[in-house]
Amino acid sequence: MLRRRTVLSVSVSAALLAAAPLLTACGSDAHPGAAAIVDGKRITVAQLQAKVKDVRRAQSESPQGGQLISSTGQLSLVTLNGMIFERVLERSADRAGVTVTRSDVQQWRTTAEKELGGPDRLKAVWLQQQSVAPDEVDATVRNQLLLDGLAKKIGADRTSAEGQRRLVDNLARTSRAMGVDVNPRFGTWNDRRVILGATKDPWISHATGARQQA
Repeated sequence: MLRRRTVLSVSVSAALLAAAPLLTACGSDAHPGAAAIVDGKRITVAQLQAKVKDVRRAQSESPQGGQLISSTGQLSLVTLNGMIFERVLERSADRAGVTVTRSDVQQWRTTAEKELGGPDRLKAVWLQQQSVAPDEVDATVRNQLLLDGLAKKIGADRTSAEGQRRLVDNLARTSRAMGVDVNPRFGTWNDRRVILGATKDPWISHATGARQQA
């Protein structure tokens, strides 16, 4: 039994890859073509769509493809949530002086791959449990390490309710300062919880992750 670990979750969606409806690039009136604006910078519908398609493609190629696709009914929303959260996390970590190197990411991956039985198994587990496309594993690991580093820097014990609140408060201040503006078709960004309203907590809740029993 490999140890449980709190991980960023980039999960959830619907329908087979070939049948999955594509997002239109209409955007909001204020920001045409944008899924969200974070700190004045656009996350375009096209960028979001590309990430969703990557996950769908990987799911469709998996032996459990049908089950994976049917169990991820809000993939577009959850993916956008992760894209916004990543920018907020990077800003908070930068302000706290937390950095993650490529060596740090590779070291974590090497350990996880040994525990799970190889790189292909690691990719399969994260696709199944977190809806992470194979080419997004390094980015997801980096986010996890940034979150761990930020928590340590501000003295927030992520295993305790008080530590989680402290971490949320830190990220919430950054989120408010960055002025997150989400296209209404995708919901409303909650600065207090640092999350897109229609999705579930992607990083506070404990979830099955890469370094855990498959």
